[in-house]
Amino acid sequence: MKLFIKHALCAVAVIGSATFVAWQVHAETNRVKFPTNLDELVHYTGRERGDSVTHIKATQTLIDTVKAGKPVPPGSQFVLIDYRDGKLYRYFVMEKGVNWGADYDEARRTGDWQFQWFWADGSVNTAENTSRCQSCHQGVGDRDFLFTASEIEAFHGTPVN
Repeated sequence: MKLFIKHALCAVAVIGSATFVAWQVHAETNRVKFPTNLDELVHYTGRERGDSVTHIKATQTLIDTVKAGKPVPPGSQFVLIDYRDGKLYRYFVMEKGVNWGADYDEARRTGDWQFQWFWADGSVNTAENTSRCQSCHQGVGDRDFLFTASEIEAFHGTPVN
């Protein structure tokens, strides 16, 4: 009987651990890289929500491309910088690459865009669920999956809020 209880407890521990690990894991490995050119990015829009202030940035070249109505080229990144209580909290990066959409099944694709959350130190924020990002951005597929396309068009040197 003791052996049976020991095996049962081991089984519960294994199942419990697997459930805990599955519950914890949200982020996934993808091709998005932490931006190396943060100092070159232009703050074109942002939001204030309670203690959270976000700045959304891109290169001037990318802003000019979108304003001209041209397709966003592979290698482009949009970076949302999230501040909490006046301090840098995390980054959200949307990056486009050649055939990156093929990494996902058809129902989940957002063109060739992929998304990743990073902590302030540049490490991947594994607590975030990037499929949620894709789901939301699918709603603006007619604008190359960009929520801020209209803000880019209205941008003339001063961030549009």
